[in-house]
Amino acid sequence: MKELTPNMKVVVSAEEIQKRIDELGAEITEHFQGEPVTVVCVLKGGFLFFADLVRSIKLDLELDFVRLASYGKGTESGELVFSKDLETSIKGKNVLIVEDIVDTGHSMDFLLRTLDERNPKRLALAALVDKHERREADVKVDFYGFHLAEGFIIGYGMDFAEKYRELDGIYELVD
Repeated sequence: MKELTPNMKVVVSAEEIQKRIDELGAEITEHFQGEPVTVVCVLKGGFLFFADLVRSIKLDLELDFVRLASYGKGTESGELVFSKDLETSIKGKNVLIVEDIVDTGHSMDFLLRTLDERNPKRLALAALVDKHERREADVKVDFYGFHLAEGFIIGYGMDFAEKYRELDGIYELVD
C-alpha cells in the first residue's frame, strides 16, 4: 500500500468497506429477487467499488461502463455528456448504476434521467459514499455504503488530481 502522509486521516478502513460491500451485495440480491441485472459502472471513480460489489451480488449479471464529462468554462460546471456510453441496450432490463460518491447529485441526476429514457424495467443507484447533506439535485441513492457529511475524501477509487485511487480505504485530506 502507498505510504500515508500526515494530511491523510482514515475515515473508513478496508475491512469496514469489504464488510459493507458484502452487506450491500446481499441487499441488492434480495431487491432484484433472482432476476438478471445489468450493472453499470461509472468510470473512473466507481471501478474498485464496482469490482468488489459485483462479486458479492448473487444474480445473473451483465456488466457495462459509462463515463461522464462536463464541458464548461474554467471551474464552472457545464453541460454533461457521455465520453463513454453503454455498449448494450438496457430496454426492459433491471439496471443498477454503481458510483463512487454522490454529493450534489447533478451527474447522477443527468445519468438517471438519460438512462430512464432508454426504458429499463427498473433503475437503481448504488454509491459507496452518499454525501446527502450536499445534495442539490433530487437524487436518491438506493444502496449506499456510507453516509459521510464533510471533508474531501480520497481512496478506494476516489481521487485528488488523479492520485490516491488505489488506496484500500477511504481517507480525508486535511490541512
